Amino acid sequence: MKKFALAAVAALAVAAAPAFAADMPVKGVRAIAPPPPPAWDIAFGSAIASDYVWRGITQSNHKPAVAAYFEPRYNINKDLQLYAGIGGASIDFPNRAAAEIDFYGGIRPTWGRFAFDFGVWYYWYPGGQCFNAAVPGCLPNLPNPPTLNGNVAKGDWSFWEIYAKLNYTVTDNFGLGAFVYYSPNVLNTGADGVFFGGNAKYTFVAMANGVTPYISAEVGHWALGTSDSFYGVPAFPNGIAYKDYTTWSVGIGWSWKVFTLDLRYTDTDLNKGDCNAFTSDQTASGTTNVTPINPSGLGSNWCGARFVARLSADLTVNTNLK
Repeated sequence: MKKFALAAVAALAVAAAPAFAADMPVKGVRAIAPPPPPAWDIAFGSAIASDYVWRGITQSNHKPAVAAYFEPRYNINKDLQLYAGIGGASIDFPNRAAAEIDFYGGIRPTWGRFAFDFGVWYYWYPGGQCFNAAVPGCLPNLPNPPTLNGNVAKGDWSFWEIYAKLNYTVTDNFGLGAFVYYSPNVLNTGADGVFFGGNAKYTFVAMANGVTPYISAEVGHWALGTSDSFYGVPAFPNGIAYKDYTTWSVGIGWSWKVFTLDLRYTDTDLNKGDCNAFTSDQTASGTTNVTPINPSGLGSNWCGARFVARLSADLTVNTNLK
């Protein structure tokens, strides 16, 4: 009888063991919520390129250019960020402006795979000179040594835009984007403009040495209005209706740590005559590129096909300097 009682107790102990063990805390497996991102961060970087091409048109007269930016950020939470920044780039404009200085700011909400960006951008071009023989105080016309090509340009090309951007993460490697920018006074010409389009990027798996290749493409369309009378021609003395145009680019690149090397082909559908009318290119020449808004026949190659190489470095304080 005594042996039977001991056996029964042992059996009950064995049966109860799994349930008891399930109630015991297990060290090392408790889920710990990730810490929230730091409230403040700063992004900054610089770049050098063989040509500064913006919306398909060179801003540096097809010469090499440098750029840099500084962008403080404030994370309200992990899905909402405020930011403001200042940037700069070297340019070669018809009005001889010293540089491009950018001031911008906005808000970046994130919702699942969707990342939005809403903001305002101001392009400041200090140090420009006015060229227009018909306007008191302006110099006669744009220089194109050893001759003068007759184009005109305001001394101040500064202007602002508002914008909205969306990026959708399809997979960890593939993303799609869309954007729209609006300005009531593009390059201070008096013409309004809406620039909109989309892009795509596929990032390959990183190689053993840490280099990550990618391919990307972008297409955009700029719908432009009519300039003020400063840029008028005899047929349109009150201003010229700039030609809307489409621009596109395709490229390959490699990222390694904070560095990115991008090789890109870019082009537009603007002909040389309409390109000259929009850009006031100081190097434009010829007499055969006549269009309704370009009666002089001058032609500019600023809007044509171009291969661009760009090396950049982009860092953030919380990611790269801690």
